[in-house]
Amino acid sequence: MVESLRGGVIGAGVFGGYHARQYARLDGVVLSAVLDPHPERAAQVALPLGGRAFNDLGAFLDAVDVVTIASPAVHHAPQALAAIGAGKAVYVEKPLAVTLADAAAIRQAAEGRGLIVACGHQERVVSRAMGLLDIPEQPIRLEALRHGPPSDRSRDVSSVLDLMIHDIDLALALSDAQPTAVTANTAATGIIDTARAEVRFDDGYIASFDVSRQASERRRTMKVVYPSGEVEIDFVARTFRNTTPFALDPAFAETPAGRDPLGASVEAFLDAVRGAAPRPVVTAEEAIAALDVALQVETAAGRA
Repeated sequence: MVESLRGGVIGAGVFGGYHARQYARLDGVVLSAVLDPHPERAAQVALPLGGRAFNDLGAFLDAVDVVTIASPAVHHAPQALAAIGAGKAVYVEKPLAVTLADAAAIRQAAEGRGLIVACGHQERVVSRAMGLLDIPEQPIRLEALRHGPPSDRSRDVSSVLDLMIHDIDLALALSDAQPTAVTANTAATGIIDTARAEVRFDDGYIASFDVSRQASERRRTMKVVYPSGEVEIDFVARTFRNTTPFALDPAFAETPAGRDPLGASVEAFLDAVRGAAPRPVVTAEEAIAALDVALQVETAAGRA
């Protein structure tokens, strides 16, 4: 009988709790440990799920086989590199890192050790369940809007790395074309909470993005225009309108992946670690591509 993998989570915030519960409920893995600089927070997450609380990284890494990194984004790279150096596969919540050099170092270190790196772009799971990623045409235009009310979460990075990067990842996943030009603007005087950007691709495809962390309500929509029609998605209502000839699943929200995208993403990561799947939902290479465009948006907005 194959022993269960020992899962560990770095970060005992909201997303750390989500990941800890996935390790506690999925087959073939147990929640072994939660690491946080505040031991009482780590204990609050770990103990009810049968895990142990840690505030020492080395001891934590000795207690786990796979690691989820759900700490603030500025800590992703050093923690991921430490885990990989200890021989652990890693699932890193987006963004993979906050610089391209750090993201490339994560990929290189993992490749050198033959370890899996996954990144948490959950909209990939939803889009796959819908069938959007299987449309055989190349898109002509994409318009994405992602607004939410003010929050204390992810204040260490801009709304570009917090919110827009999800839609950038989808824009890249939907097309084989390569981005060639980025323009952006923001009204922010400090950290970017609202931003608009346009990315042009080498085949004429244009993707536009509108994000805000200062909105009065939560809105997440996307319109994708193809030569044969268009798809309009409301990610909050979990509905879509499709005028293309390609079938999409109207019941995608009721599929296992649609009901629990995070669970599907973590499960795919574990399958890749075990060799039961060729790759996680989002690879390090794909996460780096999305980060590259996101950082170009910040530069274009004058916040480099």
